Amino acid sequence: MKLSKTPLALAIVSTFAGSLAATVPAFAQTSGQTIAPAVSGQAAFSPSAPAEVSLPAVEVSGQQDSKSFQAETSTVGSKTPTALRDIPQAVTVINRSLLESQGLTSFQDALRNAPGVTVGAAEGGSIGNNVNLRGFTARTDIYLDGFRDRGQYYRDTFDLESIEVLYGPSSMLFGRGSTGGVINQVSKQAQLKPVSEVSTTIGNDDRYRTTVDLDRPLSDTSAFRINAFGQSMGSTRDVEKNKDFGVAPEVRFGIGTPTEVTLSALIQHNDDQPDYGVQSVNGHPAPVDKGTYYGLTDDRTIQDTQILSARVTHHFSDDLTLRNETQYSHYTVDARETAPQSVLTGPLATSPALTNGNFTTLPLSSLFIKLQSHDRIITDSSLYNTTDLISKFNTGWIKHELVTGVELGHDNYTNQSYSRANLPIVPLIDPPQQASSPSSPEILGNYANSGANSIGIYANDTISLGEHWKIVGGLRWDRYQAEISNTISLPGYTSQTNDFTSVRAGVIWQPTDTQSYYVSYGTSFDPSLETLTVTNGQQNLAPEENRSYEVGAKWDLLEGNLSVTTSLFQIEQTNTRTLDDDGNYELSGNVRVNGFQAGVTGHITNNWQVYGGYTYLDALVVQAADGTQGHTPANTPRNTVTLWTTYQPIHNWEVGGGMTYLSSRYASNTNFVEVGGYTRWDATVAFHQPKYDLRLNLLNLTNKEYYDALIASDGGRAVPAVGRTVLLTGTYRF
Repeated sequence: MKLSKTPLALAIVSTFAGSLAATVPAFAQTSGQTIAPAVSGQAAFSPSAPAEVSLPAVEVSGQQDSKSFQAETSTVGSKTPTALRDIPQAVTVINRSLLESQGLTSFQDALRNAPGVTVGAAEGGSIGNNVNLRGFTARTDIYLDGFRDRGQYYRDTFDLESIEVLYGPSSMLFGRGSTGGVINQVSKQAQLKPVSEVSTTIGNDDRYRTTVDLDRPLSDTSAFRINAFGQSMGSTRDVEKNKDFGVAPEVRFGIGTPTEVTLSALIQHNDDQPDYGVQSVNGHPAPVDKGTYYGLTDDRTIQDTQILSARVTHHFSDDLTLRNETQYSHYTVDARETAPQSVLTGPLATSPALTNGNFTTLPLSSLFIKLQSHDRIITDSSLYNTTDLISKFNTGWIKHELVTGVELGHDNYTNQSYSRANLPIVPLIDPPQQASSPSSPEILGNYANSGANSIGIYANDTISLGEHWKIVGGLRWDRYQAEISNTISLPGYTSQTNDFTSVRAGVIWQPTDTQSYYVSYGTSFDPSLETLTVTNGQQNLAPEENRSYEVGAKWDLLEGNLSVTTSLFQIEQTNTRTLDDDGNYELSGNVRVNGFQAGVTGHITNNWQVYGGYTYLDALVVQAADGTQGHTPANTPRNTVTLWTTYQPIHNWEVGGGMTYLSSRYASNTNFVEVGGYTRWDATVAFHQPKYDLRLNLLNLTNKEYYDALIASDGGRAVPAVGRTVLLTGTYRF
């Protein structure tokens, strides 16, 4: 499917071009108008030149500053900046201050601050960041500035202002997917205040990283900002080495005026060593040295990402805003990866293989690993356009904040797979570090070519009934048309069209300015071709359907300096795809997750702040035809705890630390392989000056041996986590 030949793609381009043509003249005519300060991220103004704008006095209290972990608003809950207390779902915001305090640079590491999120590794046709959210995969539920960021790459935080996690099915806001929720990356924005910052990090195991953040005003209403990074990162794992760089420029015109135009880009290159972890023995990850690496030394995962974005926002008045956004993304992956496929009882390829948790009474020294190649070249591109009309109005004494919109999208995906025969059989204990052999030539495999067109029409209204009650209601209709063709694998060709209507409803009671209580309901759907890949036999099945019930509370304590949240929820997938005894797929499965979540963020005193969260998940495969009924879904720990706190004992100095706890979990739904729980401790010491900062981070302070990412395929593998790591970061501002 070529983008240039699709009617939907032409419609997207035409829609955006028309919107840009209509709004640029308005931008040019704003000279002479009286511009008021922005409120909630939107410009307030009077369209009449001589009129004066009178704004109510704004009283700011609390410790909200550039170093605070506490967030007050999020865009992930309603498509516009919204106070967290007005979102009837659990929301976690991981902001820039928290990332810097913990010395975190990867998207994956940052998500450890979001309770209920667990990490998966590269698997099958998927590479890059693969995460589970409240027990369900969120592989295609990662967003960048509100647009689906479906590419398979390892994301970095160098250009991120924050990461927002919205929990629970949310197809009304985001379309297909979002069974456990969505994760939105919020980019840094060009601003009128200059920024000049350079940071350099060095660490053990040959870790080197540099980032640059420069912002320059171009006029009284325009600015340019560019962020960049480069790194060469070693690891406590044998052979592991990553070399990455990226750049993200942005230019904004019309800041503080009725019409604002933003153009931005993200260009990133990753040259990483793939890690498929270790195989299991006797129902647990094999007890080998944590540095043991089973791949080949010339394995690689090379990823190139280009994302271009344009946004035009026009404020007709304080109460009416039109916004049009377009994003084009292109991702390529060149992967030559070797994984430990199975455990053999002898050194020959014909030796018997262990199964079902690899239980055996044989000593580890007599076991061997059969290697398997996971080679492919992937291209992935997307073009999305959204048009939103944001209006505020009254019907009598009832206030409305209504967002209506249309989303158009096109995706295209190709995957050329390869295989290598005669790969070596290596010992389970202390495998040799070796490169590819000429006796293992690459063999051309299946070529998959797929694409999809999508359209979504939606409306979300926040209704204020007096001072203490709000009702949030939304409705969205989606049509998702997808097709796929294969040269070798089945099906040779298939297509499907899915229509689905998603709903969202919530009631919020706010008896005071510091209390908010809510109940909510939401739905979502997962088409079988959602990832533009399909397992043969699933292509003719209807989408899986999900629904969520949630009740929660949000409090602002200590004069608004400390936020506390709690929620009880149930997520149910009512028609999960499952394999019956005859080898046919059917929609007879059922998965249910009941849980509790709590969070705290903000200042306890002027010098002491905290960030923490806890999630309890009671996850169960209620019904399945494949023998997993009654099991716990893969990669779903019952308890997750995250905690981070910092204290300033004297002026300019900061000390802090925290922990992450995950209880045990299973590598796959079969529950044959269990991975033990762990507690990891981290610490930091920092010295701050107006022109520079020095920060020391100690990751995995006790050198705890534990397993990080889990892989369900081949019986279940687990990737050992990083050992004790020391990072020293210097930041200079000029």
